Amino acid sequence: MKPSFYNRIYTNRKRLLIYLIALLGLGFILLTVFVILFPPTWIDIDVSTEVQEHQNNFLDQSMTFVSWFGYTKISVSMVVLTAALFYVFKYKREALYTLFTLISGLISSVIKIIVNRPRPTDDLVRIIDKAKQQSFPSGHVLFYTMFFGFILFLMLQLKSVNRFVRILAGGFSFLMIFLVPFSRMYLGAHWFTDVTAGIFLGIICLYFLCLLYLKKKTQLAES
Repeated sequence: MKPSFYNRIYTNRKRLLIYLIALLGLGFILLTVFVILFPPTWIDIDVSTEVQEHQNNFLDQSMTFVSWFGYTKISVSMVVLTAALFYVFKYKREALYTLFTLISGLISSVIKIIVNRPRPTDDLVRIIDKAKQQSFPSGHVLFYTMFFGFILFLMLQLKSVNRFVRILAGGFSFLMIFLVPFSRMYLGAHWFTDVTAGIFLGIICLYFLCLLYLKKKTQLAES
């Protein structure tokens, strides 16, 4: 019996998604090799120059605010508080999987140590955020993509949650994911290749987290 039209569409979409994740994985590997072999290139410097071209106090404060959620004490507290809220409102699985987003910090720290790429210096860019860890990949971008991406995913999944709450949480999450790469470059904390690698790795981590969540959800529904 031939698969139905909708089954074929689902299979094709699933295959395309797997190809996309594989492509992002390859892109991350190539970026890693690139930054190990070469110092900051004209691409990194030019993009940072463009991002920092228009500077004022409002942008300084706005970009600092965007990055604020990614500092270790704040990010851990935010994840734990969000998980606690899910738990209180009887979304226990969602609470557990939200806690899993903290693994992004471990992943970025390990890769930072292996690659050991220095941060941008003030002779090349304007430094507003003086970070201590290595530069590649951007831990902020990786965390935002995984955490806020998962919250956005849940707001699309949990139809039982109040519609206004879903729109507010989903909209804020999308905004943070979109703005954080610009924030990290504007503050002089990362290069373009750092934030790009953070996006690639963040999407890969988010994919597997969502896949695991949906798989367990299906197993619970069938049991």
